[in-house]
Amino acid sequence: MAVKFRVERDVLAEAVTWTARSLPTRPPVPVLAGLLLEADAQGALVLSGFDYEVSARVEVPADVEEPGRVLVSGRLLAEISRSLPNKPVEVTQSGSKVSVTCGASRFSLLTMPVDEYPALPQMPDVAGTVAGDLFSEAVSQVTTAASRDETLPILTGVRMEIEGETLTLLSTDRYRLAMRELPWRPASPDASAVALVRARTLSEVAKTIGGGDVTLALSSGGGRELIGFEAGGRRTTSLLVDGEYPKVRALFPAESPVHAVVETTPLVEAVRRVALVAERNTPVRLTFDEGQVTLEAGQGDDAQASEALEAVLIGEQIAIAFNPQFLLDGLQALTTPFVRVSFTQPTKPAVLTGQAEADGSDDVGFRYLLMPVRMAG
Repeated sequence: MAVKFRVERDVLAEAVTWTARSLPTRPPVPVLAGLLLEADAQGALVLSGFDYEVSARVEVPADVEEPGRVLVSGRLLAEISRSLPNKPVEVTQSGSKVSVTCGASRFSLLTMPVDEYPALPQMPDVAGTVAGDLFSEAVSQVTTAASRDETLPILTGVRMEIEGETLTLLSTDRYRLAMRELPWRPASPDASAVALVRARTLSEVAKTIGGGDVTLALSSGGGRELIGFEAGGRRTTSLLVDGEYPKVRALFPAESPVHAVVETTPLVEAVRRVALVAERNTPVRLTFDEGQVTLEAGQGDDAQASEALEAVLIGEQIAIAFNPQFLLDGLQALTTPFVRVSFTQPTKPAVLTGQAEADGSDDVGFRYLLMPVRMAG
């Protein structure tokens, strides 16, 4: 069936770009490199992408003259739509080709066999809703600690725990652990569920959902386990990561006899400066003493750096060393003016939490646990 519709250039470009992000770079079958465009007589244009693991679907308004469906190269259409002049775009199918016309620009694309395109998975049952800005912040805080090592697929995921009106996100790469708790509105007041979602997928969703509410959906057993996200006319589904996630909550110490409070931004800047002389895999050393923290990197005949900052120390002096990038990741995930660094001992993990004021209490809604690096000597 021939397809013909007109759509605003910005609307098309944004929808195509968003949907094409989920397309595989090396598709297992050629049609999965395609973007499915479905125009209906009611004036809706639906764009879909699918790679058997993650699906993306967005609906936008269009002036539809001939309803129908057509499959074209997703990456090529994304590049074309972004480069078009700011005028209405007309898309017309003629036989095995699709023409994209915008002002004086005209492109002709080959179609792909639409009948071979797999059906997108249905959205699972709605589990609840969460504020989009809160969810985006939580995802960016937690995914920083997820592993990038695909040989350990479980650790590339973020564990999502639903318990009543609390949604908890957890991730670890064995060297650090991030945990964020946030309020949400469950579909059922006694909701309880666990899902392990790929951090990469979660990040893509969080970057594009905007400030409205996000609907979270989970399959309730049977068949392949799915999670779904929907916000602002955009819908994503993803297969869950299979496997048993390590019991990481127990890593957070029950109490910390020593803690220090430092201004977050100056500490971030100081770590960056001092880390300039830290050779590959060498740590930044932090010595917390009465009234200050001293940062040092480099030793012996190598380049060296040190810097001191004001700090409030509760407890005895302590010296500890961290991977500078892992420390920066944790500090930059905080959204508060001050950071509290809590210790049990120099060879045990430290925990970073945020504080609104230097002499206030810390906010344990977000916690970042960091393994220390053994210091030489």
